[in-house]
Amino acid sequence: MNHLLVLFLGLCSALSPLDRTHAEPAKPNILWLVAEDINPHLGCFGDPVAVTPHLDRFAARSLRYPNCWSTAPVCAPARTALITGMYPTSIGAEHMRSQVAIPPFMRLYPELMRDAGYYCVNNNKEDYNLERTGRIWDESSAKAHWRNRKPAQPFLAVFNFNITHESQIRKRPHTLSTDPAKVRVPSYHPDTPEVRHDWAQYYDNLTTMDAQVAARLKELDEDGLAQDTIVFFYGDNGSGMPRSKRWPLNSGLSVPLIVHVPDKFKNLAPRDYQPGAVTKRLVSFVDFAPTLLSLAEVQPPSWMQGRAFMGKSDTPPRKHIFGLRGRMDERQDLVRSVRNERYIYVRNYMPHLIYGQYISYMFETPTTRVWKQLYDSGQLLPPRTFFWERKPVEELYDLQSDPDEVKNLAGSPALRLVQEELNDALENHLLEIRDKGFLPEAERYRRCRTLSIYEFGADDLRYPLGELLNTANIATQLTENSAKQLLPSLKHAEAGIRYWAVMGLLIRGSNAVVPAVHELRPLLEDPSPSVQIVAAQALGLWGAGEDLQAALRTLQSLCDPEKNGAFAALEALSAIDALGERAEPALSLLRSIPRQDPAAPARAREYTGRMLNRLVGD
Repeated sequence: MNHLLVLFLGLCSALSPLDRTHAEPAKPNILWLVAEDINPHLGCFGDPVAVTPHLDRFAARSLRYPNCWSTAPVCAPARTALITGMYPTSIGAEHMRSQVAIPPFMRLYPELMRDAGYYCVNNNKEDYNLERTGRIWDESSAKAHWRNRKPAQPFLAVFNFNITHESQIRKRPHTLSTDPAKVRVPSYHPDTPEVRHDWAQYYDNLTTMDAQVAARLKELDEDGLAQDTIVFFYGDNGSGMPRSKRWPLNSGLSVPLIVHVPDKFKNLAPRDYQPGAVTKRLVSFVDFAPTLLSLAEVQPPSWMQGRAFMGKSDTPPRKHIFGLRGRMDERQDLVRSVRNERYIYVRNYMPHLIYGQYISYMFETPTTRVWKQLYDSGQLLPPRTFFWERKPVEELYDLQSDPDEVKNLAGSPALRLVQEELNDALENHLLEIRDKGFLPEAERYRRCRTLSIYEFGADDLRYPLGELLNTANIATQLTENSAKQLLPSLKHAEAGIRYWAVMGLLIRGSNAVVPAVHELRPLLEDPSPSVQIVAAQALGLWGAGEDLQAALRTLQSLCDPEKNGAFAALEALSAIDALGERAEPALSLLRSIPRQDPAAPARAREYTGRMLNRLVGD
């Protein structure tokens, strides 16, 4: 017996370091496989065109979530929700590549997982709208891998697949494998060869991504870790086709989520987990960070706004999930959305802006260009025209009968209770998380000198959200007398309320602006540049003589990014663009101003240059 014991101990000591990592972990390993810019266009989600055999087999032994939303329809704010467990609108990080500070108490999920003993690696996209502080990952690079951890250490590994990114849809030359005649063109897109080619290339990229996912799963299996690892596959936002990515409809927020839990960790699985099953549970990206901690048997911190949907700290299912649209690259907007299992409700706080605002990066896609050309030449009929027109204040869509979201049911008597439910859920959500989007971006940077936007916005004296939201609601209630309600707010002590009062007049057009010219003139010298800009836009569009000249002088004085900051300059340049031919006298100055604000977050510096290209050419 002693001889056998010595032999057994000798064999154990001879195991290689790699072999020793195969010992059953006390906690599960977690592998995240993330595909950029995809909707649930996979065979396992019922898509008849998709060729995704590996993910289909993976799904057959996992749980599928067809009701998963990415919180934001573009990568940086979506990934901010993932890394924090917070709504980007709550921390002021909803605008594309804005890089905001976070409060001292807030920590990102890799830091918390590392505290729990996990080896945390990211391969390799980050793209968070946050100022980087301290060490977040054990490694974040193209070489990051679970294989670099200590023996027997549990890991959290994230692998990103960019072959499906928007930029790869338009990459040419490309020989198609998918037959363009077989793709489904959504009812909002024109049915042209260019559009069919882009959709077919998107499906080709899905097939390539499918093989890349299979390669990672094979590595896991070869390392003997498949039975020790919980695997998530998901997309980071909707497809890179126009009106998916960047738009907070289901087409821009719905992503595939597939979760596999090995048998030994079934105690951590979702309550309705069955291999090959589909769950109706609503899941948001803010839920991912607390779910990771729950799987690691760490109590999610109370400041996280997400809810764990599996693990030790599993919570009851949500009734609603929420989406957002803020500034997309060089174009500002303010849209919020909410859905339940069947319906989606959209609230447009800047309905005077068209859906398809010119964004230079989006216009690199052939579909975008041909779609706009056909619209401008009058060759399209609804619903293919909607993307290039002003938005309604409210939108309501039945996702069962209208998956393309083109039949707006807002105001329908038959759905009054549904609309009220979703509107109330959205308003309560905005107040609960203290959505910071109701101050213009430039105004937030002007006032948040020493505090993070999150901390600034938590103080109702600094950020009176209830009043701001009420004024924004009046601004977009296009009833007969609502414009008169806004006039007293033009003199309010709070700049944000003055901004929304002017915005309400601007939204209504000349019938509201012309009678209020005397009240608007003093606002060209308002302490807030954002208020000056929106007042100048209103007077520039519908004022005459000296009012027009004064508006142009104001906008010219604020469009220099070095003098005024990138975000005020962006707002001013957008206003100049909105004036069209009326801004012609201002254009000569634009050829000589700097193209960047060197003090702006590095990733956001190029946006003023893009606007200048739009206005005066390269």
